[in-house]
Amino acid sequence: MTDLLIVGAGPAGLATAIRARLAGLTATVIDRARPPIDKACGEGLMPDAVARLREIGVEPRGFPFRGIRYLDGDLQAEGHFPGSGGLGVRRTELHAALVRRAQTAGVDLRWGVKAEGLETEGVRTDRGTFAARWIVGADGLRSQVRRWAGLDGKPSPLRRFGVRRHFAVAPWSDCVEVYWGPECEAYVTPVRHDEVGIAVLWSGRKAGFDSLLESFPTLKEKIGNAPIVSRDRGTGPLQQQASAVSKGRVALVGDAAGYLDAITGEGLAVTLHESAALVEALVAGDLSRYAAAHRRINRLPNFMTSMVLALERRPRLRRRALRALAAEPALFARLLGIHARTLPPRDFGFEGALRLAWRLVAA
Repeated sequence: MTDLLIVGAGPAGLATAIRARLAGLTATVIDRARPPIDKACGEGLMPDAVARLREIGVEPRGFPFRGIRYLDGDLQAEGHFPGSGGLGVRRTELHAALVRRAQTAGVDLRWGVKAEGLETEGVRTDRGTFAARWIVGADGLRSQVRRWAGLDGKPSPLRRFGVRRHFAVAPWSDCVEVYWGPECEAYVTPVRHDEVGIAVLWSGRKAGFDSLLESFPTLKEKIGNAPIVSRDRGTGPLQQQASAVSKGRVALVGDAAGYLDAITGEGLAVTLHESAALVEALVAGDLSRYAAAHRRINRLPNFMTSMVLALERRPRLRRRALRALAAEPALFARLLGIHARTLPPRDFGFEGALRLAWRLVAA
């Protein structure tokens, strides 16, 4: 009998397990895959995510970046994080760092174990039943634990997908670059001194990386004939809903607990906050605390994501917004600080909102 049995050994599951051990709980993690586990993602860690990882003793190697640069045709807006910057990290490097920390923390890691269903005493697997006081679903967008617990929400009509590829080329910017195209965006993240990762998000149609790249001629020119150094990895549909984040002794964390979109790049930071809140609730023996914390943690990120998704669907409004941000780099920096949780929302202020509104009208 373990305190926590966590299904899924991605960042959400491993961070939760590490937090549990630091709080004095026993934790077992099962996953059908074996490390290092890769996944389609933008690989840019916001300053808040870097700080949350450092709290649990995880400091992966990566390439620092100082802000975000938006590009839409001839328009460009760049904002820098107030204070410390972010970190571009290959997903495999992040996973390896989390595994190492989980091992030193005393987490029981069971690789190559396939979860098959929930039972009264725990989780049924192809290696027998694992008994536990609490069961945590950290098994991603299409969570089986969510489905087994009866926590699936309504399917979303919004169908957005993502695909990622790496190129052996030196980063040309110390920012994460976001290129806007027709119903798609490309995110360029420096992950090493000689490598960048490009993740493309798009809506609706079937598409592959090469066809999507044609929507970004400037970016395609910058890549040139750089060698491809990873296999393409895709994911989606991105938006997934959970009817609740806990039921009985089952809790969901990370993408399994519901996901809106990757368009603002803060998914891992949110996940790390969720894992901390979940462990606090489990130590207190009250999962209702986690449900309340989950709503609080996701309120601002979901609002920001909804706003940027609205810009994705309205190119003319988006270009107005980019002109406004380009004209007010200090306001852009404050927005990034709020977005990355390094500044409180009140720091934007009424005066900042008025200035940005005026710029939107005048753009």
